[in-house]
Amino acid sequence: MSKSVIITCAPTGGIHTPTMSEHLPITPNQIAEASIEAAEAGASIIHLHARDPETGKPDPNPDLFMQFLPRIKQATDAVMNVSTGGGLGMSREERLLAATRTSPEMASMNIGSMNFGIFPMKDKYSNWKHAWEPEFLDMTRDFIFRNTFADIEYCLKELGEGHGTRFEFECYDLGHLYNLAWILDQGWIKGPIFVQMVFGILGGVGADLDNLMHMHTIANKLFGDDYEWSVLAAGRHQIPFTTQSALLGGNVRVGMEDSLYIGPGEKAVSSAQQVRKIRAIIENLGLKVATPAEARERLGLKGGDQVAF
Repeated sequence: MSKSVIITCAPTGGIHTPTMSEHLPITPNQIAEASIEAAEAGASIIHLHARDPETGKPDPNPDLFMQFLPRIKQATDAVMNVSTGGGLGMSREERLLAATRTSPEMASMNIGSMNFGIFPMKDKYSNWKHAWEPEFLDMTRDFIFRNTFADIEYCLKELGEGHGTRFEFECYDLGHLYNLAWILDQGWIKGPIFVQMVFGILGGVGADLDNLMHMHTIANKLFGDDYEWSVLAAGRHQIPFTTQSALLGGNVRVGMEDSLYIGPGEKAVSSAQQVRKIRAIIENLGLKVATPAEARERLGLKGGDQVAF
């Protein structure tokens, strides 16, 4: 019998900028409302970043996270997944600030260093709401998103051993799966692991469905039955790739961190709109959407009563 599909929603992220969509959540209140609406639409995990409420720039300040995490927890039963990726250009210590302060059930963990090029988006706009936006995008022409083995070990021990937090391992390329398998062999983590395969970022694996099939095949060889996997894809690839994941027995991630659109040329008015779309597809395929309780059980999470918010 097919497992239910876990829907993760990432409502704001640290990639898109305010100029790109008037619907992108910026303030703690907007992030809270977007997250609650996504949970009500069917997302069992909410993946969270924070932003400066005045400028919309990605911000690692734990005080900002504490303005929306308790509110989401009070209003929903969803799992809170706090980013350790932060915003491009943040230090390792900055990226961990919110997670070590809030001790969440889950945190993201990028599993390899890579070029992370979002500078092509700069050419699509000429007028900007804030001066930091074009500079932030252009910076990625000469930028390496650092996630060394030392960085990964530090984060796993600080959060995993120190707080009982489990991880969404974000794998942007085939080699990242092998990195994760090596880390598992070292005993730094234990199963079940949650592999998030990421497609369509310049510098990572391209958004080609053959790549999804191959990464899924390799993950099966490396991890056997002791893992959960999910797929996210950037921009217009979001729904086709998440649909394919569901068909293959995987889980899905949507949200305005990954795409600002709901269809060709049509901007999404909320991340919940994307959740409702992929949920309808999942259910029309004869599959069920996982509840937060099911997600907690399958991912071995410590429970919402064990967090610090």
